[in-house]
Amino acid sequence: MRQGLAWKQLLLTLALLGVGLAPRVARATVAEQRARLPPPAECQDPVEGIWRAHQYAVARGEWYIFTLEVHRVKPGSPELTGTVKSEYWSGTAKDQEAPPCNRGGYRFHHIVHMPGKGKLRDADVAFGGTSYSWERDVCGTGHGGYNPDHFTGRIDPALQEFQSVNNDGGVAVNEPTLFRRIHCFDEASTPPPAVSVTPPRLFRPKSRGGSCQCAEAGVAASPAQGRALGALGLVLVACIRRRRTSLWPID
Repeated sequence: MRQGLAWKQLLLTLALLGVGLAPRVARATVAEQRARLPPPAECQDPVEGIWRAHQYAVARGEWYIFTLEVHRVKPGSPELTGTVKSEYWSGTAKDQEAPPCNRGGYRFHHIVHMPGKGKLRDADVAFGGTSYSWERDVCGTGHGGYNPDHFTGRIDPALQEFQSVNNDGGVAVNEPTLFRRIHCFDEASTPPPAVSVTPPRLFRPKSRGGSCQCAEAGVAASPAQGRALGALGLVLVACIRRRRTSLWPID
C-alpha cells in the first residue's frame, strides 16, 4: 500500500516538475531560434513575403530550416497561397549548419518542397503544405515518407516574426517554430530614390560679342576680358602693318 502511494507521489512530483519546466524550455527554444535568424525585412503588406525558421528538434536529433513563400490569392484577400520548403538533416546540437555526409555512418540530409496555402485573420495565420515532393537527397541515403508541415500562430509586426507551432500529423506536435520575414515582395513597387546627375558640357557654343571662348577647357571669358583681348588684337594688327610698311615699301 505504501509502495503504491509512494509511486503515485513520485509520478505526481514528476508531472509537476514537467509542467514547471515546459514553459522555460519553450522560451529557451524560441530565444535560440531567434538568434539563428538573419535580420528582418520591413514590408508594407503584413503577411506577404519570405519567412525563415531555423530550429533543432532535440528529441529526434534533427535540424530544420523552413522557408515559407507567402502570397495573397489576390490583393487584400485573407486567403494565402505559396510554398513551403523544408531542409533538414541529422546532427547534434552543435550542427547548426549541415555537416558533411559521412559514408561510414548513417547521416541524412534532405530537401522537401510543398505547395502551400493558408489564411490570415487579423494577426492570426495558418499556413502549411498540402502535399510534398522530394527536391534533393543530399547524402544519397534514401528516404521514406514525409508529413507536410502546418504552422499556426500570430504575426508580431514590431519584430517581423511569425510565432507559430508546427503540427504535421506525425512526430511534430505543437513544436515551437519561430519565423522571421527576411524578404519583401513589395520592394519592386517602391521606386528607388531619384538622383539627377547632369554631366558637364565638354564644348560650349561660341559666344557673341567681344568675349573669348576657350572651348577645349570648357571656360568662357568674361565681357571685360573679351574687350581687353580685342584691344590687344588691334594693337598687334597695327604693329604688323607698320612693320610690313618699313620692310616692303610700296612703290
